[in-house]
Amino acid sequence: MGAGEHRRHEGLLADLLSSRTYRVALYVLLALPAGGLVAALLTGGVVGGVLTLPLLVGAPLLLGALWLVGALADVQRVLAALLGVNFERAHLPRAYRGVLPWLRDTLADPSTYRALLFHAVQLPLAAMCWVVLVALLVLMLAGISAPLWVLSSGAPPVVWREWTLVPDESVVVGLVLIGLGSALVLGGVLNLMGRLWTRLTLGLLAPDRRDEAARREVVALRRAAGRVALGDDLGVTLADLATQAWTASTARSVALVASDGTPHAISGEEHPALAGLPDGAPVPGEANVQVTPDGGTLVSLPVTLPPSAGTLDGGTLRALYLGGTRPGTEELAFLLSIADHAGTALHASQLIERAGARAGEQERARLARELHDSVAQALYGITLGAKTARATLDRDPGRARESLDYTIRLAEGGVSEMKALLFSLRPDALEEGGLIAALTQHAHALEARHGLQVHAELRAEPHLTPDAQAAAYRVAQEALHNVVKHARATQVWLSVHEALGVVTVSVRDDGRGFDPSSQGRGTLGQRSMRERAAGAGGTLDVQSAPGEGTIVTLRLPAAVAASLQREEAHA
Repeated sequence: MGAGEHRRHEGLLADLLSSRTYRVALYVLLALPAGGLVAALLTGGVVGGVLTLPLLVGAPLLLGALWLVGALADVQRVLAALLGVNFERAHLPRAYRGVLPWLRDTLADPSTYRALLFHAVQLPLAAMCWVVLVALLVLMLAGISAPLWVLSSGAPPVVWREWTLVPDESVVVGLVLIGLGSALVLGGVLNLMGRLWTRLTLGLLAPDRRDEAARREVVALRRAAGRVALGDDLGVTLADLATQAWTASTARSVALVASDGTPHAISGEEHPALAGLPDGAPVPGEANVQVTPDGGTLVSLPVTLPPSAGTLDGGTLRALYLGGTRPGTEELAFLLSIADHAGTALHASQLIERAGARAGEQERARLARELHDSVAQALYGITLGAKTARATLDRDPGRARESLDYTIRLAEGGVSEMKALLFSLRPDALEEGGLIAALTQHAHALEARHGLQVHAELRAEPHLTPDAQAAAYRVAQEALHNVVKHARATQVWLSVHEALGVVTVSVRDDGRGFDPSSQGRGTLGQRSMRERAAGAGGTLDVQSAPGEGTIVTLRLPAAVAASLQREEAHA
């Protein structure tokens, strides 16, 4: 927002010759009826709402009056253009799901009460301005028109106590001078009223940009923290951090630059100052402000790493601003927080790389031991049994049969050992916390990484066998992956229920859906899910239609029911 420029005139006639004076006069002229209309609407809405509250009509009237406070404030901002005050176009209004969230936010917004105060002050202040202006205008017109109504009509003498004033030419001249002076005073009073209304408008109707900036920064920091905690690809994480810093700040562009001057990520306009080695390294915890050759303002903040990283220099965060502008203290603190998040991401990437290398070595060693102690021994025994059976097949069929039975037993044992070894490689979350904890963690990852709104109904841990538990997790994981990759959804509903010996896992989205009949037996992912469900003794149902989302339902027998089914089969 800003005050409009107007040409300044010098001399006694400055106010009368300024176009702003007449715009102010028009604003004051409109302020009284506008204030009366606003007062009538708000008073009528509140009084009518209170009186009809027992009839269930009052609540909508009160809500409508509260909505009118903001709507009429927008009208007042449009009228403020006559004063030379132009407000920035507001962002798109927030979307609310229901009346209560809107009511809560509106009542908690300080701008609501500032607008209400403006509405309350407008009518009496406008009335006072009208009285002053009408008095000055009558005096001005009476004085300027004195030659007409004094000389032409033969005005009678004016008697006051012992004084008698007979209208003549000198009286007319005095009245004309009074009228002209009233015109000059009227211009000055309009100028003062314009300043008064301008300050009042700016003070009570200006949107609070600090709150909006604070909300943007809080959202950006929350998303940045989620991205860093997710431990995703380093390049993607740094690019998202740069985007968050650029979106929530007033900078033209933001870049995260390595210590050798190579940019990790750039958001906004590209500029030569966002790459290369800096002229001076910023001090940890402080900002280095420089002027670019084209007159812009470059702010550099250090990206520091902890001492355990081996080096403290993680590069810089660089923000480019328009010439003559620089960020405030709050924005610098926000950018420094983003730089700290970038340092945490770099350090986490180093730790993950080290841990991955060490874990890979340890896992390879463990697998080698397991394979040597179990599967390798079984394969060696199978080889010996097969050779013995081949050697004795012709001369001693009975011994050959025994060798083959021994070989079969070894093969079955090797298969069992291999299944146990593969099952040990299932996800850590599934091992440690069970299916509910694993799905909860996966839902949080989807929200942080892809911005989906996941409605998770995950309560008690279902009674599933280990195989069924692994199948349920893999099927839900594949279904959620399909939502992210194909559905273009904004919301996902994930639930796990157990009732009457059946565990039901459901994944539903509001995406674009598809026609199941056009895919025959389904995609590779669907066939894989069906195979997993069948392998665990369950069923999979996929329901979808174009534009109506998709529902994937997995039904598995509970552990108790599965054991009873096996006993009945053996019997």
